[in-house]
Amino acid sequence: MSVAVPSASERQRERRRSGGQGTKQRVGQWARRAPLMPALVFMIIVTQLPMVATLVISFMDWNAYYPDQRGFTGIDNYRRVLSNVNTVQAILVTIILTVAVVLISLVLGLVIALLLDRKFRGRGVVRTLMIAPFLIVPVAAALIWKHALYNPDYGLFNGVLTWILGDNAPQPDWISSFPLGAIIAALVWQWTPFMMLIILAGLQSKPLDVLEAARIDGASPWQIFTHMTLPHLRRYLELSVLLGAVYIVQNFDHVFTITSGGLGTANLPYDIYQNFYVAHDYGVASAEGVVVVVGTILIATFALRTVSTLLKEES
Repeated sequence: MSVAVPSASERQRERRRSGGQGTKQRVGQWARRAPLMPALVFMIIVTQLPMVATLVISFMDWNAYYPDQRGFTGIDNYRRVLSNVNTVQAILVTIILTVAVVLISLVLGLVIALLLDRKFRGRGVVRTLMIAPFLIVPVAAALIWKHALYNPDYGLFNGVLTWILGDNAPQPDWISSFPLGAIIAALVWQWTPFMMLIILAGLQSKPLDVLEAARIDGASPWQIFTHMTLPHLRRYLELSVLLGAVYIVQNFDHVFTITSGGLGTANLPYDIYQNFYVAHDYGVASAEGVVVVVGTILIATFALRTVSTLLKEES
């Protein structure tokens, strides 16, 4: 049995045909991408160019008070950042602030999500009220806590103490007595709904038939929670921790509004603000900004991997 071998002219026509189809496909792909090009260019201009400028300035000795001394300084700014006592203190405050807020918000969010996962009358209204703190502008939320709650003269906390203990009740200045705790409490109040939403989404996706089978087999509520609910929520808890850390490590509003960075509460974003707008040391401020961005990228990388794993498991 003989096999027909295409001639050279037939092979050439086939190549032309396939090449023409490939060209049409490429043209079609670019036609679909073309409307997105303005948005891509805008995104590059808004996000990437400032980052490149910050990176370049971080290697320069640039202080507005000494314009004649501007020049390339290598990694000296990074050395100053990592050896400066105030900056090291700001790094420690940032770590303490982030860890405390994330862990407390996570525990409270888990408890509230478990309560809201039950069916009861008015559950929709309660969920909306619980989400409300997360929807408030951070500066407005910090102002509420500073003046409406913490104020020693007319704040709600001291008013409650007077109502319970009478006129001889102590009237502490909450911000002066517990500066870092005051910021942590305000941040926990605003970020607990964020944790609650993610965990509640995980609770609503749990396999009800498996839980019902466990109840029939005699498992207690605590056993179901520790051996079934928590393992199912592991990815959602990791996602909550990582995304919360990404946002809270960049917090500036509460520190600036409640304490103005005083009393040992200055974190890295506030220290950058001090170096840039007060000291006008653009090189050091840019180096600090790069350090914060690198740390945030590392956290965001873990968050994206967690999201990717979560989506794969769900699919």
